[in-house]
Amino acid sequence: MSVDAKELHAKSIIIDAVCPLLARKELLDDYRKGGLTAVAPTVGGFANAAATMRSLGEWVKLIRDRGDAILVRRAADIEEAKRTNKIGLIFHFQGTEPIEDNLDLIDAYKALGVGIIQLAYNVKNRIGDGCEERTDAGLSRFGLKAIARMNEARVIVDCSHTGYRTTMDAFEASTAPTVFSHANPRNVHGTPRNIVDEQIKAAAKSGGLTGIVGFPAFVAADKRPTIDQYIDHVSYVADLVGIDHVSLGIDYFAGQAPYMPDDEATTSYEATIASGRWSPKAYPPPPYHYPEGIETPDRLPNLTAALVRRGFKEADIRKVLGENWMRVYRAVWGA
Repeated sequence: MSVDAKELHAKSIIIDAVCPLLARKELLDDYRKGGLTAVAPTVGGFANAAATMRSLGEWVKLIRDRGDAILVRRAADIEEAKRTNKIGLIFHFQGTEPIEDNLDLIDAYKALGVGIIQLAYNVKNRIGDGCEERTDAGLSRFGLKAIARMNEARVIVDCSHTGYRTTMDAFEASTAPTVFSHANPRNVHGTPRNIVDEQIKAAAKSGGLTGIVGFPAFVAADKRPTIDQYIDHVSYVADLVGIDHVSLGIDYFAGQAPYMPDDEATTSYEATIASGRWSPKAYPPPPYHYPEGIETPDRLPNLTAALVRRGFKEADIRKVLGENWMRVYRAVWGA
C-alpha cells in the first residue's frame, strides 16, 4: 500500500528543534503553515542573564497574547498542541552565557520553561570549547558541574556547535539522553561544523539523537542543495546508529533567503565573522538558500513527500518528523 504523504504529514507530530528564525516572532505563522506541532525558538545563549530574562519575558507574553501557542514543559504539552491545533514552543538556549557563573540560574531558567541548553556556540566559554576553537580542550570543572545540574533540573544537554572533546566529555558525564539538536554527519559533507561518527554514536548510546540541519553550507558544497542531499544526511545517521536516533533541527534563521535581502545578509555576515562567532571556513558568504523544496518552514510538507519517495517506511518517517524527539523529551522532561 502506497503512503499518502499529505495525510501522513497532517497526522504526524512534527518538531523542528532549532528555530532561530523566530527572532522574528511574526514568522511563527510560517511554521504553522508548514504543519509544525512544536518549534524551538532560540530564546537565549549569547547574552547575559539580564538580557536573557527580557527575552524570556517577551516570549511568555507572546504565548499569552496569541492564544494559539503552548509553552512546552513536558512531552504531553506537545501532544496537547497537536490535539488542539495549536503550536508548542520549546525554549532553547544556543550557548551558556545566560548561566554566567551561577549554576542556580539553570534551575531558574528551567522554572521559566527552558528545556534545552546548548553547551557552546563555536568558541570557548566557561563550560568548554566550541567546535571552531583553536584548541580542543574538554569540559571545564565548571562545565562538569553544569552538566550535573542540568541533569538534576531535567534540562536536555545539547552538544551542537561544541568541540569534539567537550562533547565526548559531556556524553560521558551526563546521566540523561544527550543530543546534537542540529548537526550533520561530516562523512556526508566535510565542514568543521559537521560532526564525526564517534559523536553521532555517542549521542545514540546515551539515548539521544542527531537533528539534521538545513543550513546549506552544512548540507552540501552546492549553494542551492537539493532536498535529496538533505535526506542523504538523515539516511546516513539512520544507517549508522538506527532510525530511532535521527530527527529534525533545520535551523532556519533570519539571515537566509528569502527573509533577508542579499545586501543586508552580507552586512550581517561580515559583522558575525568580525565578532569571531563564525569563521569563513565553516560559513561561506551569503546568500543562503535552504534545500530546494524546503526553502522555508511553510514548505515542510515537501520533506514528508520526499521521505516517502526515498522509500522510508511510514513508521520511520513519523519517527524522523517528531516521535524521536518525543522519546527524548519524555525521558528527560517527563511524560
